[in-house]
Amino acid sequence: MTTAKQQTLKPGASRLNGLLLLPAIALLMNSPTSPAQNQPQAPAAAPAASQPAVTNRAAPASASSAVRAQDFDALADKALLAMKQRAQELNVKGVALVAYAPGETVQSWSSKMLVVGNLKSAPTDTKAGSNFLGIAYSKAAEMADTLKNSGNAGRAPLTGEYGWEGGVAAKGKAGYLIVAFSGGVSADDVKISQAGLAVLSTQL
Repeated sequence: MTTAKQQTLKPGASRLNGLLLLPAIALLMNSPTSPAQNQPQAPAAAPAASQPAVTNRAAPASASSAVRAQDFDALADKALLAMKQRAQELNVKGVALVAYAPGETVQSWSSKMLVVGNLKSAPTDTKAGSNFLGIAYSKAAEMADTLKNSGNAGRAPLTGEYGWEGGVAAKGKAGYLIVAFSGGVSADDVKISQAGLAVLSTQL
């Protein structure tokens, strides 16, 4: 009797056990196959916003600046020639100097010089010689600081300056014009320098 009941219960128990295993099998089938699959998927990168192309272009120089840079030598030669002619009219020999400094203060300049007859005067028994080039540059150096005609600084000369007249300075269109002559008396040096300044002023 007991054996018959056990035999009749075994098939049912097997079916019950099979039913109990189904959820476990389903759970195993749905579980990830590797730990890597459990990582969240990286979001797709957002498309880069289109940016305008950057062009490294220097701002174009003004036409007047280009003319000054390109033609200074030719203009300086004309100014020096005018000074030479004026010196010859006054029968003066020495050194002529012209310079152009862009901006409101002198930080750099373009310059040119010309020996008009003599670079220097030789010393004598009664008088020391003179280096006309050195004197012309001393006048120009004073004007570079004061932006006034040489000898008119309104202050005591600094070391390297002598307070001598003969150089002229003027405000140009976009900078300063500095002209100096050395070789004659101060009044003649000024007249010669003014001849050079008149030429530079036509374009600078």
